[in-house]
Amino acid sequence: MITELFDLRPVAAPLISALCAFGIMLLGHHAGWRIALSLAASVVKFAVVLSMLPGALEGNVYRFSAGEILPGLEFAFRVDALGLFFGLVSSTLWVLTTIYAIAYMRGSHSLRRFFGFFALCVSTTQAIAFAENLLTLFIFYELLTICTYPLVIHSGTLEARRAGRRYLIYTLSGGAAILAGMVMVYQATGSLSLSTPGLLHAGIDERALLTMFVLLIGGFGVKAALMPLHAWLPTAMVAPTPVSALLHAVAVVKAGSFGLMRVIYNIFGVELLDTLGYHQVLAAIAAITIIVASLVALRQDVLKRRLAWSTISQLSYIVLAACLLAPLAALAAVIHIANQAFAKITLFFVAGAIEKTTGKKRISELDGIGKTMPWTMAAFTVASLSFMGVPLLAGFITKWYLSVGALAAGAPVYVGVMMASAILNAAYWLPILYRAWVKPPESPNPPRREAENLLLWPTLACAAYVIVLGLGAQAPAMPFALAQSAVAFAFGLEVVSP
Repeated sequence: MITELFDLRPVAAPLISALCAFGIMLLGHHAGWRIALSLAASVVKFAVVLSMLPGALEGNVYRFSAGEILPGLEFAFRVDALGLFFGLVSSTLWVLTTIYAIAYMRGSHSLRRFFGFFALCVSTTQAIAFAENLLTLFIFYELLTICTYPLVIHSGTLEARRAGRRYLIYTLSGGAAILAGMVMVYQATGSLSLSTPGLLHAGIDERALLTMFVLLIGGFGVKAALMPLHAWLPTAMVAPTPVSALLHAVAVVKAGSFGLMRVIYNIFGVELLDTLGYHQVLAAIAAITIIVASLVALRQDVLKRRLAWSTISQLSYIVLAACLLAPLAALAAVIHIANQAFAKITLFFVAGAIEKTTGKKRISELDGIGKTMPWTMAAFTVASLSFMGVPLLAGFITKWYLSVGALAAGAPVYVGVMMASAILNAAYWLPILYRAWVKPPESPNPPRREAENLLLWPTLACAAYVIVLGLGAQAPAMPFALAQSAVAFAFGLEVVSP
């Protein structure tokens, strides 16, 4: 039984980050204030979001409205199970990424601007997670684009500016598509609420339904890096590593994937999509993205670019799982929001730590680095094995439920996609592990030179999450229960049994 409660916490969570950004812009020329505000806000925000977990597990939904903007359209926030799951992931990672960024960006230019927009990105991401309707989600989705642009071009180089322009062209075009689709949904239903499992209905003209589907999926698909809408993501790797981590795990790409899930489960709904059959085409696109992006990743020698192409592949797990319209596959879609986030941010943290400590950016330069940076590379090993689907790690949980869900949906071909993806992941992660742990270093008996603590500790914490999400996924009070609640609501079930 779902109980809706008026609460200030749905708006307080994004507001904390926004106030942090304002404080940094005002006082951030003093390093002490900048660091204190960033750390304090991230911890307080995490506590606010976490405080909603016990009630959510009991069936409570928290809601805040600032009033109507248009007839039937409120500027409102609503924390349901799916939104809280995404919010917990982003708020947890903001704490760890803030600690990492303080060390990584030390000595860089324009740090007040950097940390100010960094906080704004997390604020808009939290607002996206808690948006009650498509209009509120759209407003913050577009603000996220604007807030991340200064971070992408932070270095100020010609390459960074070009990457920033491409990022804006792609993401703003996607936003225009969402706006057009959103207007059509409102015209057809008089509402944009995300509080129901399927806003649209079969009585609407099918050509209009197809147009809405293409516009909304295409618009959110840009940030979710679905092929062929992905080209902005590899070029955005010119940004500093904490920004790359933010793009790939906490904010931008997750906002796109989250938006796609809202379209599938809350705008169209399982029953209508199953009747229309549009989900089958989208599932095929996601499967192609998974395989092709992995093949491209194999050819990348620059570590961050290999990570970028891996992200394109891994994000499509969420889309594929959501499109199968089977409860266990949907469970895989939700939990992969966390599983991909913690594993991928671990890999980016490692890439940044290696670059800061040794100056090395290419995989071909990493011979023997496991002997000089053992703890750093241990974290990398855990995350990469998770992406390969090794049992007891988070990635295995995703692959298991997605495969079982595919069989339940009568689509065994996607079990083959999971197997091919696991093999390709092994093909581009194992050579790195071999270089790091087996091949001799460039010089004999190199001194141990681990990354500094503020880079290492967040990395190890994220790697630990990868293990916990694998070993303890179904432990009491774990976010896995939230995922089950979200799926049960979407499919009209009492509970989703693993």
